Amino acid sequence: MRSLLLLFVLHLLGAWCVRADRYHPASPAGRAAAINHAETESAFWINEAQEAIAKRLKRTESVKKARNVVMFLGDGMSVPTLAAARTLLGQRRHATGEEARMHFETFPTVGMVKTYCADAQIADSACTATAYLCGVKSAYGAIGVNAGVKRRDCEASRDGARHVQSIAEWALADGRDAGIVTTTRITHASPAGVYAKVADRNWEYNQPLEDLGFDTERCPDIALQLIHKHPGNKLKVILGGGRRNLLPDDVLDEEDMPGFRTDKRNLINEWKQDKIDRGVSHGYIWNRDQLLEANSTLPEYLLGLFENNHLQYNMQRNNKTEPTLTELTEVAIRSLSRNEKGFFLFVEGGRIDHAHHDNLVELALDETLEMDAAVARAAEMLSEDDSLIVVTADHSHVMAFNGYSERGHDILGPSTDVDEHGKPYMTLSYTNGPGFRSHVNGNRPDVTTEDNFLKLDWESHVDVPLDSETHGGDDVAVFARGPHHSMFTGLYEQSQLPHLMAYAAGIGPGLSCCSGANAVGASVGVISIFILLSFIFIR
Repeated sequence: MRSLLLLFVLHLLGAWCVRADRYHPASPAGRAAAINHAETESAFWINEAQEAIAKRLKRTESVKKARNVVMFLGDGMSVPTLAAARTLLGQRRHATGEEARMHFETFPTVGMVKTYCADAQIADSACTATAYLCGVKSAYGAIGVNAGVKRRDCEASRDGARHVQSIAEWALADGRDAGIVTTTRITHASPAGVYAKVADRNWEYNQPLEDLGFDTERCPDIALQLIHKHPGNKLKVILGGGRRNLLPDDVLDEEDMPGFRTDKRNLINEWKQDKIDRGVSHGYIWNRDQLLEANSTLPEYLLGLFENNHLQYNMQRNNKTEPTLTELTEVAIRSLSRNEKGFFLFVEGGRIDHAHHDNLVELALDETLEMDAAVARAAEMLSEDDSLIVVTADHSHVMAFNGYSERGHDILGPSTDVDEHGKPYMTLSYTNGPGFRSHVNGNRPDVTTEDNFLKLDWESHVDVPLDSETHGGDDVAVFARGPHHSMFTGLYEQSQLPHLMAYAAGIGPGLSCCSGANAVGASVGVISIFILLSFIFIR
C-alpha cells in the first residue's frame, strides 16, 4: 500500500514538473517545422563549423594603411533588427530564413559598442554621432561639441575649445577627400556629426534658433554650417534629402514644396556661387536621372538633394525620380576615388530609425536590407587590401523578437503561440509606441483581424502607448572589413570608433598604424631591451 502511495505521489510530482516549466513550453501539438533533412544529421553541423574554421584560417588581415575608409551607419539598427532582417532576407529568397546572412554579417570582425550619452542613459542620434564620428561623448541633443556644452546653450557652443573635430576633418587635413550619403535630410543629426558644431540638433535652419532669441550670426544653423563653414564647404559629395532647410520659405523647390528658411537665404544658390568663386567644377542635382548622368560626368563637387524632407522609404519610393541608397553610394565612391591619397565617406541608412519609431516593422527591416545592398556594392568596388569598411548603428530600438514559432515561420506574421487568453501576438512587436491597442475587459484585441493587417502602414502591437516609439539602451554591433579590421573586436565605448578608423588610416590626433612616431617608439623599445639584456649578461 505504501509503495502504491509513493508511486502516486511521484506521478503527481512528475505531472506538476511538466506543467511547472512555463518558462520553456513544449512545442504546440501538430507543429510541422521546416527542417532541411540534411540538418537532422550531426555531420551537417560539424562540417558547417569546420568549413567556417577553414575560411577563417584562409583569410589574411591587411596591415597596410587604409587609403579609404567608408563608415555605414544603420540608424537604430539594433541587434534584434539584424536577426529579423536576415530572416526576412532568407524568406524573400524562399528559404526558411534564419540561416541567412546579410553581406556585412560576413565581415571577419564583429564587436559591440556602448551607446549612452555623457548625460543620458538612452542615447539620441546627436550625441551618438559626436561619439562615432568625433571620438568624444557629448550631451544629449548636441553635435560636434564636448559635454561642456549642454543642449540649447548657444553661447557655450561658440567656444572653440569645446568644439571637436570629426574623422572627416582628419581626412581632409591629410589631403584626402570626404563625403556624405544619407536617406535622411543632410542636416539631420547623424550626417551633421560630420561637419556641424551645434548645441541643438533641431537647429537645422534659422527659425528654431530665432524662436529662442538667439542670433544666427553668433550661432549659425546646421544648414548654414554645411554650406559655408569648414569642413562642410570642403565636402566633395553631399547626397541626401532636406531641400527645405536650404531654401527660403517663399520659394518652391523642384517638386513644388516650400522652403523653411525665414531669413530668405537660398543656400543651394550660395553653394553654387561658392564653387564658381573657387573655380571648381560642380553640379546640383535633385532626381535619379540626374544622378545617373552625374555618374558619367562626375564634377569635382556634387550636391544632390532628392526630397524636400527625408528620402521616401525604399518600398514606397518613386523608382523614376528617387535613387536607391546603393546608387547614391556608388556615385559617391566613384567621385571620391579620384583622390589618389584616398577618402572618408559616411553613408547612413537613416530611415530604419523612423520606421521603428512608427512601429512599422517591414519598412524598418527593408531599410536595413537596402543598406546592406549598399554595403555589398561598396565592398565590390573597394579592395579589402587598402579600404576599410565599418558597419554599425548609433543606438538600438525597443523592437522585440518573440517566441515560440517553428523554424521558417513568417517573420512578419503572428507567432504560432497565443497569449493566455487565446489571442495571437506578433513575432515582432514593440514595448512602446503608437501601435498600442486598448484592452477590452482585460483582453488584448486580435490584431490579425484588422483591415490593414500586415500592410506597409500597419503598426505592430505594443505594450505602452506613446506617440513615438523610443530608442533602446542596449549595445549595438560593429562589423569591420579591411586593413586592421581586428581592432574593432570586443566591447568598447562608441567614442572609440573614429579613433580606431583613424588608426587604420594613419590620420587623426592619436596613435596610428603607420606613423613615424610609432616606428620611432618601437625602435626605442627594441634598443632599450637590447641594452637591458646586455647589462644582465655583462653582470
